[in-house]
Amino acid sequence: MKYLTDFDVENKRVLVRCDFNVPLDDTGNILDDFRIKKTLPTLQYLLSKKARIILMSHLGEAEGKVVEGLRLGPIKNTLEELLGLSIKKTTDCIGRETNDQVMQLAAGEIILLENLRFHKEEAENNAEFAKELAGLGQVYINDAFSVCHRNHASVSAICQFLPSFAGLLLAEEIKNLTKILENPSRPMLAIIGGAKVKTKVMFIETFSKIADTVIINGLIKKEILQENIHLKHPEKIISQIDPSPSLDISQESINVFKEKIMAAKTIVWNGPFGKFEEKKYETGTLEIAKAIIKSQAFSVVGGGETIEFLHKEGILSQFSHVSLGGGAMLSFLAGEQLPGLVALG
Repeated sequence: MKYLTDFDVENKRVLVRCDFNVPLDDTGNILDDFRIKKTLPTLQYLLSKKARIILMSHLGEAEGKVVEGLRLGPIKNTLEELLGLSIKKTTDCIGRETNDQVMQLAAGEIILLENLRFHKEEAENNAEFAKELAGLGQVYINDAFSVCHRNHASVSAICQFLPSFAGLLLAEEIKNLTKILENPSRPMLAIIGGAKVKTKVMFIETFSKIADTVIINGLIKKEILQENIHLKHPEKIISQIDPSPSLDISQESINVFKEKIMAAKTIVWNGPFGKFEEKKYETGTLEIAKAIIKSQAFSVVGGGETIEFLHKEGILSQFSHVSLGGGAMLSFLAGEQLPGLVALG
């Protein structure tokens, strides 16, 4: 794979796929700008090299339609505050008007394209749509690990049309996740929670091969039992033993989990436990987090809900690596080929 630092970007039009899919409140205000902040090192590098920077991202699930509440205006405003400079913005991500605005960019300027998912061709990995996007730049940078498991036009097909490289954030993700796959300090513990049960059950088998212990939440355990799924390494699986696992974790379960956490040298955590959105049910998830920090193990945490919770609690920086990819992180650690990474070569 080739990296951003391998290419001379000075005065070049650099098309950067970012992940600005941040949570918004009912009035369109950004609730958590962590994803935006993580992109800053790549943007600052490009600015230092006097590149002409074109940013693109999706926001929410527009499903191929223009949704006024999912326009990227709030992203533009936040980027301007974080970078301390003015940023241009288009009203679409393709088209003549967008092309004209991009071609007028001066060295060291930034323009933000409108929400990619306003076009159904993005999720369809449409080659013509990708080609039109590619026409805006002279080089393509993927800095959005969290969408690399998606076979989308701005992630996969676009690499056919431009020299393509991994950004600084994407490179950091690959480095830290590869460390877990290839040379983890042991014992290695995987903790898998969250509500997207069906998408996570398939990863339990893989993690039980590479980890010494896998802790799962009650919802995943319930799915395994209901679907009569037979795991090859059931002796490695530990789950909640609570009567209402969808609400919170009992102290008995917390004590069992803590014992495994404190003994681990490498910990991968994806997904909260229980109805953590309500303060009265956040105890279990918070206890897991505090135990991981106290363990001083090499810790990787991923998944949007988990990151938002830890950020709100002010303890996110105490983990060794924060992966912006939820599904992408699980897929990578399960040994799957991610379309976005394959396309980069």
